[in-house]
Amino acid sequence: MSIQKEKFKADLESLIEKGGQLQNALTKENYSDQWQEALEKAFPDKKERDKFEKSVPSFKSEYQIWYSEAKALVSQLIPHRLDDFIRHYQKPKSRKEIGFENYRIEDALQGLVVTNDWHDKRVGPEAAIPHFDQQLAIIKSIKPKFESSLFEIYQLVQADLFDSELDAARELLKKKFYRAAGALAGVVLESHLGQVCSDKGIKFRKKNLTISDFNDALKQADSIGVPDWRFIQHLGDLRNLCDHKKPDDPTEEQIKDMITGVEKVTKTIN
Repeated sequence: MSIQKEKFKADLESLIEKGGQLQNALTKENYSDQWQEALEKAFPDKKERDKFEKSVPSFKSEYQIWYSEAKALVSQLIPHRLDDFIRHYQKPKSRKEIGFENYRIEDALQGLVVTNDWHDKRVGPEAAIPHFDQQLAIIKSIKPKFESSLFEIYQLVQADLFDSELDAARELLKKKFYRAAGALAGVVLESHLGQVCSDKGIKFRKKNLTISDFNDALKQADSIGVPDWRFIQHLGDLRNLCDHKKPDDPTEEQIKDMITGVEKVTKTIN
């Protein structure tokens, strides 16, 4: 679990650093005069100034990569803020006119500039700056989470529980209780996927949910891709083979693959 936590922390630090660079890019691209003045004050030496300026990325080129990674992290760690995070990017579907209050980052990426009847500029990409500032603030708000003992304890307990249940499934497999081993691994898979859906704020109307329900919901939410969806679907089929009496019993090799597959899912899909 500590490895998982450290990975999240490293990803977060990288996103915050890249976010700072993108903030610089937006300022440079929209307020060039003020940017140049601030740069000359911060870096009196021209060589240092030129070096720093070269490190500033293109917002249009780099933002989408940052957004995709940041969105994934928000959905995993603070899913209740995901809608807010997306709202600062996406154009409001209900808007009829475009002004400063409803201009979004998506507009800026398209270079949208709105003018009045006299062709004077009303709003342009500079209006995206406060929205990006808010997105970066949401990302930074994750940082204190890693200092919380509750986060550590909860994740440790859940990880240990799943590991111990998979160890029990392996013992059943050794003793050739194939159906029991597969059924237990299936419980772990179902519990894990249910928790992932809960963490991402995915809600369901029906009560008795299955691996297939969780799997389909994660795919629809773009939380997993088609390869992972198919892999989980295959594991779900093996679980059904163990839970329901079929003409053919599950084989030792199938249950081995299932336990290994469930372990992989619990470690990589969060």
